[in-house]
Amino acid sequence: MEKLYYIETWGCQMNEEDSQKLSGMLENMGYKKSEIRENADIIVFNTCCVRENAELKVYGNLGALKNLKKNNPDLIIAVCGCMMQQKDVADTIKRKYPFVSLIFGTHNLHKFPELVANAMNSQNTIIDVWESEGKIVEDVPIARESSVSSLVTIMYGCNNFCTYCIVPYVRGRERSRGPENIINEVKCLADKGYKEVTLLGQNVNSYGKGLEGDMNFPKLLRMLNEIPNIERIRFMTSHPKDLSDELIYAMRDCDKVCKHIHLPIQSGSNRILKIMNRNYTKEKYIETIEKIRKEIPNVAITTDFIVGFPGETEEDFLETLDVVNKVKYDTAFTFLYSKRKGTPAYKMEDMVDDDTKHNRFNRLVDALNKHSLDKNKEYVGKTVEVLVEGTSKNDDTKLSGRSDTGKLINFSRGDKSLYGKIVKVHINEALTWSLNGEIQ
Repeated sequence: MEKLYYIETWGCQMNEEDSQKLSGMLENMGYKKSEIRENADIIVFNTCCVRENAELKVYGNLGALKNLKKNNPDLIIAVCGCMMQQKDVADTIKRKYPFVSLIFGTHNLHKFPELVANAMNSQNTIIDVWESEGKIVEDVPIARESSVSSLVTIMYGCNNFCTYCIVPYVRGRERSRGPENIINEVKCLADKGYKEVTLLGQNVNSYGKGLEGDMNFPKLLRMLNEIPNIERIRFMTSHPKDLSDELIYAMRDCDKVCKHIHLPIQSGSNRILKIMNRNYTKEKYIETIEKIRKEIPNVAITTDFIVGFPGETEEDFLETLDVVNKVKYDTAFTFLYSKRKGTPAYKMEDMVDDDTKHNRFNRLVDALNKHSLDKNKEYVGKTVEVLVEGTSKNDDTKLSGRSDTGKLINFSRGDKSLYGKIVKVHINEALTWSLNGEIQ
């Protein structure tokens, strides 16, 4: 009988690419993907620990697997990802959910086939979590989710140690892939018909650390820009303290590098930024934005905000609103501060109460949405180039794709033959998070 696997992923795009690698390894082992958990012979939960809600979802979903395992004793249940790198989590899962077959972390993903084989031959939960990162392992099989756009990791880990963030503790220190490996991967994607790549790293601006010579991220962008048939190059995420003039010029000069930059500020208060260990000021951040817009006039700017960081006052929050109104972001990801055990902020006093956090969160979202809509209205009446990704999620009679600036555009008068092609779309309606138009 056909063997099936099911993977559920929480977290960021790095986790998404990790799950695609897990899929690739499973498919090399003869498994086929199932969209239904109950049909699978192997169930994998790839976890996130950046926010508490992600962890609670994992535990809730694990509990729901108990009866599946009871009805199918041969079912392999594996739990992996960032959450497993935290102290005592693996032991907690083994104790509370003894039906879990396999637990492993972020540093030994490439060992997955071997770990599955071991789990099949054991009646006990196998735990294999490496405490520290090893060398980067290349050529891991990958089953990509899209045939148009692909994620490409260029570096792993983080050295910044923001006081609220668990990532350096679960993803390790910064390690850069060799440029030749990245270039070869992108060339292979181009040969397979991919039109867009998104370069991933916890801080892509640090790319080059650990490599010989003077390789850095702007130079990598210029090299990738020369690869034939790749139409668009995106990247995330950039840390404001490391965004150089050289990178701005590379974005300006490289025709394939999308004119969109995600630059998380987190807070507009210099006092809070210092406590967060972000290593820049509100003024320096705005100066960087002004440099970007001077060199790339039509660039889209997006960001992240954390609301309710320990000790945040109303005055601090008003500084954040001031940044929003000065920068006028195209869009932003907003988060309520979530305590993460193991980070310095976890032990900080003067926690902001939930009512205050939610009040500030709502006010921030209202301000951001106003600017998002205003930015989108600037596109009405214009014709933009859109990379067709598929059918619109909200209306299957329309196609959907993104502009160079990352705008989600739904449009009519097209069919599936346009998937993966860049078409011109006339914009006739602006919504807060998307645009509507007609193909020209």
